[in-house]
Amino acid sequence: MPHTAMKNSIQYLYHKFGRSFLLIILASFAFCSSLNAQITTPNGKVISSAAMDSFLQKQMDSLQLPGLSIAFINKGKIVYHRAFGVTDIKTKTPIDEQSIFEAASLSKPVFTYWVMKLVDRGILSLDTSLYKYLPYPDIAQDERYKLITARMVLSHQSGLPNWRFNTADSALHVKPGALYLNFKPGTSFGYSGEGFLYLGKVVAHLLNLSIQNMEPVFEKEVAIPLQMAHSSYTANPYILKHKVRGHQDGHIDPANGLNWPVLPSMGIDSNTFNPAASLHTNALDYAAFIIALMKDKGLSPASIREMYRPQLNVPLPVDFRKAGYSTWGLGVAIEQNQSDTFYVHSGNNGNFQSAFLMDKARQSGYVFFTNCDHGNSFNEKLEAFLSLK
Repeated sequence: MPHTAMKNSIQYLYHKFGRSFLLIILASFAFCSSLNAQITTPNGKVISSAAMDSFLQKQMDSLQLPGLSIAFINKGKIVYHRAFGVTDIKTKTPIDEQSIFEAASLSKPVFTYWVMKLVDRGILSLDTSLYKYLPYPDIAQDERYKLITARMVLSHQSGLPNWRFNTADSALHVKPGALYLNFKPGTSFGYSGEGFLYLGKVVAHLLNLSIQNMEPVFEKEVAIPLQMAHSSYTANPYILKHKVRGHQDGHIDPANGLNWPVLPSMGIDSNTFNPAASLHTNALDYAAFIIALMKDKGLSPASIREMYRPQLNVPLPVDFRKAGYSTWGLGVAIEQNQSDTFYVHSGNNGNFQSAFLMDKARQSGYVFFTNCDHGNSFNEKLEAFLSLK
């Protein structure tokens, strides 16, 4: 449409239907136009929407993915988004743009962002021992826990296990269900959801909250400013209405009635803000978060530097290195090669798997969520298709 004709049409819509209607029409037009754009990979490869559609459908079929929510970002904008598949292999209800997935460990970068905002406000220090804010009775039997700081938690150097019910080294003589340290905090790398849970309790304490009523403050300080309208760490009517079902080994996972990541032995239920694993979201919402990271939105230059600089003085375990990770920042893993630096994270709740990749320098990347246990395989196929590895 010629520019003059477009301008006249906009003026007509404004006078006939009003500003609100016009904004809806323009937003829809811009959204649809952007989602038909081409995808440009970090190495310059251009992929048409049709080619990506074809690739994704083939992967849905070959990997037997029940559902997929995926978005690509170029130059700080969403250029492609799709919601494929079904919410439940029995009902065959189609997934749509409102469908909600478990983010699993993609919960951690979002919580890290919130922590860095609190650091900027002087509420929390990265290098103050967490026990000085809030002693932790669960690990009080090991005095070394008093060394744990927020920096150690966010870079997985706390010494705490991923979860306390994981099998501990027999030499530690740990009682079943007890929390323990695998190493002296700050001396090694050990991926830990427990560390994030402890830090979450510290944040709740500093904000005069409990871990059961943190969600409204998170929404006010993070979700709403970053336009993550349908993202939540705890259950609410919208999430429960639109959440897809998790699948494992080709079957619906009947782990619990709400299909929610719960840890009853630790008192974690659907009303608990679990910063390590309970975020519920979709690709559009999470892409908005990634764009905020790309554009350094809401954080001081000092916090931005800390998030993205390597925090480790020790090598990552072999399995992380095989996945392509070079080191860890705060809340994000770092992939480095000769010409590129990518910030990445994956998530795995068993019946939900997810991942994102962010090329901050080029303001590009992607994020996806699946409702099954084949998301990691899908990510490998996707990286190969994008010629990233």
